[in-house]
Parts: sequence; structure tokens; C-alpha cells
Amino acid sequence: MLTYATPPRCVADIWTLRFAHNAQRMETEVPMVNPRIMIVDDDPGIRSVVAEFLGKHGYDVETAEDGVAMDKIIATSSQPFDLMVLDLMMPGEDGLAIARRIAAPGGPAIIMLSAMGEDTDRIVGLEVGADDYVAKPCNPRELLARIRAVLRRRHEPRETGDVSGVIAEFAGWRLDLVRRELRSPDGVLINLSDGEFSLLRVFVERPQRVLTRDQLLDMARGRDSDAYDRAIDVQISRLRRKLDGASHSTDELIRTIRNEGYMFTPKVTRR
Repeated sequence: MLTYATPPRCVADIWTLRFAHNAQRMETEVPMVNPRIMIVDDDPGIRSVVAEFLGKHGYDVETAEDGVAMDKIIATSSQPFDLMVLDLMMPGEDGLAIARRIAAPGGPAIIMLSAMGEDTDRIVGLEVGADDYVAKPCNPRELLARIRAVLRRRHEPRETGDVSGVIAEFAGWRLDLVRRELRSPDGVLINLSDGEFSLLRVFVERPQRVLTRDQLLDMARGRDSDAYDRAIDVQISRLRRKLDGASHSTDELIRTIRNEGYMFTPKVTRR
């Protein structure tokens, strides 16, 4: 019997071809589509640093020094852009003017980037259609987090059905979404802070569904919140105490899902 210290070349070739075929088949079956982002800023240093940083985190990034260059790239691009990062102060057409003309339903998300960080500048930026506003100088990691949050909100599936109802009922509880009143199964009015009400509203609008801390922050606190994930834990703890303290049931209304987030367990009806 013959033995081989190494596989015969024909066998090695067969395995090489097989692995190559499998890799090609996987690329065909599961195409990887990276979110497309354009950075429009007249500062070449900022364009270079931000583009390189976002590229390392899986984004397909294009850069432009002004609105004219941006329009040329868009006109020749075969794929639409998912998000635009616009500098506010640029020669020629500024970021606000660009945001006004590209903001449209189904269009790209917009993040304004500017050294002008006053509240009035932020409000104007958001009013013309921007999804978020980041003041310079900013850490690239902060910009990355804002981009992820904006894109996540864009892709968040919208609720269907009876979401127009202003009264939400669950496990004997009654939440009036207009009057912002919560009544226990015994009819007792439960005092809620603004944060607790916003958090409970998020839960009743998405019952029996696991929500991560990031999702709860985005939905309850809003895009401009400076809160962090542990703040949600504290808020949920306070809300749990109020629900458990006024309930005769031993059922857990807000369940912790380990390593994932939280889930509102009861069935919710709205009218």
C-alpha cells in the first residue's frame, strides 16, 4: 500500500477548487451591501479622516468638497446614498440650502456637521429636514454612533393596525396617551415622570417584543438625547416599582431578556 506524506496534487487541486467554488457560491447567495454615505465638507482633512474611519466600520463612503461636486457624484452614481453628512458653512451653497433641496420622503438621511453649535442653529438644521445635528469638533466615534442611530431609526419597521387608538389597556391597566394618565387596575391614578411615561408608551406600542437599550433610548429619549444605556436601566427600575406596587398580579410586566434588552409581556389593546 502506498502512503503519501502530502495529498496527491490532484486531490489538493480538487479541494482548492471546491473551496473556491463554495466561496463564490456564498458571495452569490448572500451579497453584502454596505450602507452608502457621502461626506460633503470643504475641509479636506475632515473629509479624509471621517471617510477613512467610516470605511473601516463597513460603510461605503464618497466625499465632496461642495454642493456642485456632490451633485456630480449623485448624477453618476449607480446606487442611491443612504445618508449625507453635510457641513453647514461652505462656500457657495451652504449645508442648510443643500438639506432643503435633498430632504424628501424616501430620500437619504441627513446629519448636519457644523462648528455652530447654538440651539438656534440646531433647530434650524432640524427644521429644514436634517435627522441629526453634530457640533464640531466631534469625535469620529460620536459621529459613527449618530449615523448608526439615524440609519437604525430609518429601518425600524413601523407599527401597523390600531396604533391610532389613544387609550392603551393591558393587564387591567389603562394608559391615556393624550392626557398622559396611567390608572391601575383599581382605578388609582399613578404619577409618572415625563421619562417614565415616554418609556411606557414605547413598551405599549411594541408589546411582546424584545427591545434593546439603544432602541429604547432612541424611541423614548429622542435623537438629541445625551443619555446612555444605563440610564434606561434606572428608568425601567423606577417604572417597574410603580407598576408592581399597584398591581395585584404576580405576572412580570417588564421582563429582562439577558444580553438582549427588555420585553413588555402583556397583551395590549387600544381604542
